[in-house]
Amino acid sequence: MAHIEKHFYEQQYQGSQYATGLESGEEAARLRRFVESYDLQDRLVLEIGCGRGAFQHISRKWMGVDLAFSARCNIVKPFVIASADALPFRDESVHGVWSITVLEHVPGVEAALSEISRVLKQRGVAYLAPAWHCRTWAAEGYQVRPWSDFDWRGKLVKISIPLRNALWVRALCALPLRVWRESLFFLKGKSPMQFRYGCLQANYEIFWGPDSDACNSMDPHEMLLWFRSRGWCTPSHRTWAQRFMVRNGPIIVQKPCALEKN
Repeated sequence: MAHIEKHFYEQQYQGSQYATGLESGEEAARLRRFVESYDLQDRLVLEIGCGRGAFQHISRKWMGVDLAFSARCNIVKPFVIASADALPFRDESVHGVWSITVLEHVPGVEAALSEISRVLKQRGVAYLAPAWHCRTWAAEGYQVRPWSDFDWRGKLVKISIPLRNALWVRALCALPLRVWRESLFFLKGKSPMQFRYGCLQANYEIFWGPDSDACNSMDPHEMLLWFRSRGWCTPSHRTWAQRFMVRNGPIIVQKPCALEKN
């Protein structure tokens, strides 16, 4: 699995947006605000899944981690080949972490969150922006392939996509679960909660679209609860209402110090 995944990403980097090394666009602007807000310009920050280093100059003390060896071609700063769920760094060794559209490709995503928690210093911050809610039908390219590619079962899947994608349908499915998970969070107090997510069958043979190679489908509400149940602050979603109604976009979490945990 790891070998197939690595080979797949070696190929994808050749034509990806991260091959340019450009630091422009909305995501770069958000990262700059993140670095400025938490005074990370001269502190060690780690980018998990850095691609070819498109954001490496946003912070002066940047270090990149990626699974693909070819990612290092345009990188002029420290770079390590490693998986997000097994980071080769000491405990509490970095001040900041960011990860952009990467965690949805990590099979052991909860292990990756634990690794982020481990390597961050006390009061360290993480900016996490995976692709949330990856669809189960993306791996087979149902949205982009013609009707003639499918048998009657496949056609039923394809015709159901607009309905399953409708906001009100997704809300009907998500809101009861969020109410239940919030109830557990308040009942358990500071007991760490398990990170719940959907496992997907990633397609490493044909790249139909951005989420066709995703291993999991995550809800940002679940990730916020995972960190909050461990005593972390969530500066991007400070109130209960912001956390409960979150749909997409990045989340920012801050590790507590030892005294705050107690």
